Order: sequence, then C-alpha cells, then structure tokens
Amino acid sequence: MTRPLPSRWIRRALDQAPVLLVVLVLAGFGRMSDRFLTPDNLTQILLQAAAPVIVATGMTFVLLTAGVDLSVGAVMFVGAAIAGKMALAGYAPTLCLAAMLAVGLAGGGINALLVTRLRLAAFIATLAMLFIGRGLGRWITQTRAMNLPDTFLHWGSANVLGIPGPLWVAGAVVLIAQLILSRTPFGRQVLAFGNHPEAARRAGVRTRPLQAAVYILCGLCAALGGGVALTQLGSVSPRFGEQYEFDAITAAVLGGTSLFGGRGRVFPGTVLGAILLKAIFSGLVILQADPYLYPLITAVIIFVAVLLDSLRTHLLPA
Repeated sequence: MTRPLPSRWIRRALDQAPVLLVVLVLAGFGRMSDRFLTPDNLTQILLQAAAPVIVATGMTFVLLTAGVDLSVGAVMFVGAAIAGKMALAGYAPTLCLAAMLAVGLAGGGINALLVTRLRLAAFIATLAMLFIGRGLGRWITQTRAMNLPDTFLHWGSANVLGIPGPLWVAGAVVLIAQLILSRTPFGRQVLAFGNHPEAARRAGVRTRPLQAAVYILCGLCAALGGGVALTQLGSVSPRFGEQYEFDAITAAVLGGTSLFGGRGRVFPGTVLGAILLKAIFSGLVILQADPYLYPLITAVIIFVAVLLDSLRTHLLPA
C-alpha cells in the first residue's frame, strides 16, 4: 500500500525548519531580554559560531555519505596543542596554523584508512580516534593550559572591510563547500552515494576514494575550525575542542542534513544550525540560567535534531 504524501504545509515546514527554529529562538529570547537582540550580542553570536560552522561543514560531507566522524574535537585539540608548543618556542603564527592543518589532514587520512581500507564501522573507528587524540593532546600539553602570544588574538580580532576575520574564513569555507556540493561531479557523487551506495557503485562511482575524500575534508575543516577558535581564545586548555563533534553533528542535522545520508546543504542549512546552537546558549547566559540545566537543554536540542531528521526521512521525498 502506497503511503500518502504529507500536506504541502507540512512538507514546507519541515523543509524550512532551520529558518523557523532560528526565528523562534531569536524572537523568544528577544522577548525575555532586551539585551539579546542588540547588534553587539548578535555579532558575538556570529563570531562564536564561526569555528563551529567550519567544523560542521566538514561533518556535513561525512554525514551525506551516511558516515560520522566523532574525532573532530580531538583533532582540534592535537592540532592546537602542537601549534601552542610551536608558538611558545618562537615559531611564527603562520607556521603554527600550517601545522594544525597538517594534523587535520593526517587525522582525516587515518580515519579514511580505517573506514575504507580496514572496513571498520565509522562510528567505532572515529570513536577510537577521539580517545587516542584526547590522550595524545593531554600528553603534549601535560594537561596544562598554554597562553599563546598576543599575535594570535590580533589575528582573531582583525577586521577586513568592517567584518571580523573569523567570519571571512567561515564564509569562504561555506561558499567553497556549497559550490563543491552543488556544482561539481564530486558533490553529486557524494549525494548519490549517500542515497544508494550500491547504485552509485554500479554507475561507476569510485566509492572508496569518495569516502576517503570526505573524511580527509572533515579533518581539514576540523583543523581550520580549531585554528579560528585558537585565534579567538588565545590559549589552549585541556578541554580545547571538547564536545565539538556533537555540536557539529547537531548543527548539521538541525540544518537539514540526514543522518542516513543523501540529503543536506551546507548553506543555509548547516550554517543556520550552528548559529541556532550559539544563539540558544547565548540567550541562556544572558538570562543567567542555571548552568546545571545546560546538559538537559543540550539533550533536548539533540532530540529535536534527531526527531526532525526522522520526520524528513519518512515524510519528504528523497
């Protein structure tokens, strides 16, 4: 028996869920506090979302293939730990950030090897990399915070044409990623593989290099997001990059990317998802909500993201 299609309004609401959620959150917190919708606070929300947007962009490509990468936060931490040691040894910030990108490529490459060559489940392989990376980062830093030279903070606070540097970096990553996804054969192959891996193979798609590429891309985005966060914080703590993997997955799924692969967009979807998360926690800080409630609120957000993904999967055509 054929399942009846949902009404046009339900389909439209599910398709536009990221926009509706952002509007509801902004309106709700704006009503509860007159400080929330001020230009300064909105700018801070965008700045705080810059690094998560970059990391979530890489995660979007992995999720589109029905995979997952739980190691992005650990990759950020290892890269930041190495960059911090180099900075304190007197190396130029450009070399330190280049080292972070190299760590990201290496981390993504190892994940790609585990998933495509050793045929390990992505969840298990990247979860193992999460623990390995966290342990390696703590060993490098000796679990001590490192305060970096002021040059890093100058990079993070620099403005170009009145727009903060981190937003330029995030915008460039989003633009390139969306163009790749929507205008290139690689992007179409990623979507095809996520929709039906066997059909993609039969159509001549080289699936192993494709999967390897998305994990390497995700590692690179994790390192770049870590570099942006490093220039904003100016220090490396033992908890640097912690929980970024869950924030990245939640942002992508809230933005319309399916956990089952084959459906999603970097812009506006993933971008709005990351902004939504930062807007919620900014509002909670302004309202001075009990910090002990934050894990519960995070759980609710994750539940909403998974529920929306399930509804889209079952009610919207592929």
